[in-house]
Amino acid sequence: MRDVAVIGVGMQKWGELWEKSLRDIFTESAMLAIDDAGVDHIDSMYVGCMSSGLFVGQEHLGSLLADYLGVAPIPALRVESACASGGAAFRQAFFDVASGANDVVLAGGVEKMTDIDGGGATFALSTAADAEYEVYNGVTFPGLYAMIAVAHMNAYGTTREQLAAVAVKNHKNGAKNPHAQYPFEVTVEQVLSSVMIADPLTILDCSPITDGAAAAILCPLDMVGDFTDNEPVKILSSAHATDSIALHSRKDLTWLSAVAKAGQIAYEGAGLTPSDLDFVEVHDCFTIAEIAVIEALGFFEKGKGGTGAVSGETAMGGRIPVNPSGGLKSKGHPVGATGIAQIVETVTQLRGVAGERQVDGAKIGMTQNMGGTGGSCVAHILGKA
Repeated sequence: MRDVAVIGVGMQKWGELWEKSLRDIFTESAMLAIDDAGVDHIDSMYVGCMSSGLFVGQEHLGSLLADYLGVAPIPALRVESACASGGAAFRQAFFDVASGANDVVLAGGVEKMTDIDGGGATFALSTAADAEYEVYNGVTFPGLYAMIAVAHMNAYGTTREQLAAVAVKNHKNGAKNPHAQYPFEVTVEQVLSSVMIADPLTILDCSPITDGAAAAILCPLDMVGDFTDNEPVKILSSAHATDSIALHSRKDLTWLSAVAKAGQIAYEGAGLTPSDLDFVEVHDCFTIAEIAVIEALGFFEKGKGGTGAVSGETAMGGRIPVNPSGGLKSKGHPVGATGIAQIVETVTQLRGVAGERQVDGAKIGMTQNMGGTGGSCVAHILGKA
């Protein structure tokens, strides 16, 4: 297996991009990554996308986007793992390069979510849950994560204010991110008093519906100098794990087993421990998700994650900065693109060019991208080469 580096990244502002199509927003981000990498060709391409068929009525994205990007007839493939589709696409690109099959590979992610009404978007997202049991009985993802939150509160004393503190922290970070959909700060009081979606989660505990794309260019580490003078970022490890898709099939609603397993594999592959990381980008689709994830990844003891944002340990300058990008909560969550955007942020941080949200002295970062309520999880550790 060859060592693999990320040599280019691209992303534009996320939000409600009414004037642009799915193919437009993907191609714009892909071209930014290609320009950043300094490459004049790509050998293959992987595109993370959860549900373009339901959101915009378009399948067969590999062919469509390779053609629209002007790189056909290269092999191009859509990768789907619900909200972890972007991370899974990056993992496939990593293996493509590491195996020696191809040298210059594009990993992208895209979702166009606002071209349908709220009911249509809710249905599309619900396909990441158990259709025959959970969805059939009327549950939605806010409802599922509300169950996790209530279970966590009952088991460990996690408070409503601790959940709100996660949103406050991430919006503070996102306010410094020019790509963020909602780049503004919020207060604990605003989170607590906002519209209730699924008790105890209000609308400011929930990530938004978003249009967006992101892209990264990978190549063998020993070929970086052939293309760019950019400081290369090495992929230290890649991990993937799964769990039951339905909450009712799990022994503990508060514990994300796939996240814990993916984290363990990623740490072992990189020869590192949680204390070796300088920052982490995690899948905070809801505020309780961030709390559960940082416990499963070993940054906090089980049941203690709720203290992280309140104590400042997960803030910029804290013990382990979590979501310097603003996370899904502030940056947005175009489901197929989220995992790639985490890579974009991590590369930006490791290059030391994140501006006002720069993590001081960042040398090693981690990304964690999960599907549904943690039915699948992809984790990567990247470091300065």
